[in-house]
Amino acid sequence: MATDDDVRRLALALPGVREVTLYAIGGQPIVEPYFERDKTRRKLTHHAGIWAIRCPLAEKEMLIEASPDIYFDDDYYRRYPVVLVRLANIDEAELAAMLARAHDIQAAKARKR
Repeated sequence: MATDDDVRRLALALPGVREVTLYAIGGQPIVEPYFERDKTRRKLTHHAGIWAIRCPLAEKEMLIEASPDIYFDDDYYRRYPVVLVRLANIDEAELAAMLARAHDIQAAKARKR
């Protein structure tokens, strides 16, 4: 079982990643805490142990279909290239792979700037 501390440790181990309230490279987030939005999108509720990790939309759909106990989506994040991850259900190796993939995606964008 992975934890919030695993996200922090693994994300900060990647080149160029710095900690703010999320983990980013070149100003582009790779992983951030999950805040559920109410219908007005004004009230945010933090859900510890759930993180939003950058991934392509096509991969997001595949991940959710293959492992709905780990990966999911909500109405707000549905249009964004991130997948919501339940840390209690993901092992550290898979989390590390997800963060490395997110890092590669954002690093490529940062290099283009």
